Amino acid sequence: MTLRDRIDAVLAATEPLQFPRGERLPIRAMGLEGLPSEDDAENERLLRELDARGIALSARWNPGDVEHSLAEAMRLGRLQQKLGLEIGIDANACMHSFFNGDERTAHIDDADQPFFDASFGEQHKMGCPFALEFRYPAIKAQFEAFLKPYQDAGLQVSFIYLDWEIDGPIEWNEAWEASKRCKRCRENVPDIGDFRAFQKRLRTIRADMQRQVYADTVKAYFPQALVGNYAEYPNDGYRYWYDYFEVLPEGAPVKTDCRAKYREWPNLFPSTGYTFAMPVVYTWYPTFGWYDFEDSDYRWFYNMLLVATNPCKSGGDTVPIISWLHWHTTSPPPDADPNVKQLSEEQYQELIWHMLLRGTDGLMNWCMDAETAKEIALIQQVYAASLEYKEFLDKGTPVTFDVPTVPAPVVSGVRLDDRVLIRRTEFGGIEANVVLRIPGAQPVLIPASPGRCRIIRLRAP
Repeated sequence: MTLRDRIDAVLAATEPLQFPRGERLPIRAMGLEGLPSEDDAENERLLRELDARGIALSARWNPGDVEHSLAEAMRLGRLQQKLGLEIGIDANACMHSFFNGDERTAHIDDADQPFFDASFGEQHKMGCPFALEFRYPAIKAQFEAFLKPYQDAGLQVSFIYLDWEIDGPIEWNEAWEASKRCKRCRENVPDIGDFRAFQKRLRTIRADMQRQVYADTVKAYFPQALVGNYAEYPNDGYRYWYDYFEVLPEGAPVKTDCRAKYREWPNLFPSTGYTFAMPVVYTWYPTFGWYDFEDSDYRWFYNMLLVATNPCKSGGDTVPIISWLHWHTTSPPPDADPNVKQLSEEQYQELIWHMLLRGTDGLMNWCMDAETAKEIALIQQVYAASLEYKEFLDKGTPVTFDVPTVPAPVVSGVRLDDRVLIRRTEFGGIEANVVLRIPGAQPVLIPASPGRCRIIRLRAP
């Protein structure tokens, strides 16, 4: 399925916005990246059609083919700048690979022999987190090969992101055991038997390398750009989800919730230098089996709202939050359990409403190519409807971050002066009013109002 095919399918599945977008961030998707046509008049038409729906195209930078990918990306950027649209970049390939197979990046055992950690897959030769600094200049140069031509051409990058995951220091799988075998790791982490100490040291390195090589480099060329990376966001000390490649090592501290094991996670987002946060709100296949809720939708909704709420309550007032979304059940095994039910479309869209009313600023999608039109349509329908309340979303303050631990009505809201924009989503069959307590106002009674938002005027206590 070509990019043009995906764009045509998205345009057919969505409608132009009824309310102006203003300064609200556009919807972006990994399935909508690149230059769709050799005809620039057609490219302009497609860009306008997408923008009318609140959707943006991003360019992809490829350091393995700088000449071609730079020319294509700048061509798209010129068209976007001509049309007054934001220039967005997927720069993920520029960040790879610190662990490039060079023996200098390997762990060193007590016999002074190099070795790699193979627990992340045969294609990933993961080595010593304390042996990577010599790789920084080469990785930084991969970014500058694109940044400088953009600057020289007067093309203003406004949004740039990575999907940088399986590279650099990572504490999961068998990484802790490998580091215990490594002389260099033991020298750099004297209390390496303490997982918290090991994790904190690796995450500190990982944050610092992202800042030095990527965030600071981009901001040196484009100081106003939104710069971020997949799964880097302010947090409350825990991560409520696992990526497809992550396995919890024995002995790592967790907080349990039914069968869920929420990992401790140091809040080092400020050290990355990023100017926006990127939480990952996915329907990860194992999540369904973590909880015993009879309502299968709430198994997904509960976890995904925990994830989405985490950065909002932990620093969402300091940086924009652009959340990754995926509706189709994520990374199921070949022998997937037929009892694992997909999250319903209705409750997925309710989830997106609650994300926006808790401080999410932008929406980003990853999915399989064939899923793109459906995934974008579900997001865009909520996005378009939410623009009716743009003043609240732009200027308001979230009033609650509560996530019910059992199926029960879920309430989110944004306060603007003496008004609050409220949405209540029904779980648990509870018809009673929900009492919402907002500082400086009388308690607010929230009745059931399926499928709609309400504006309530607050009263002084």
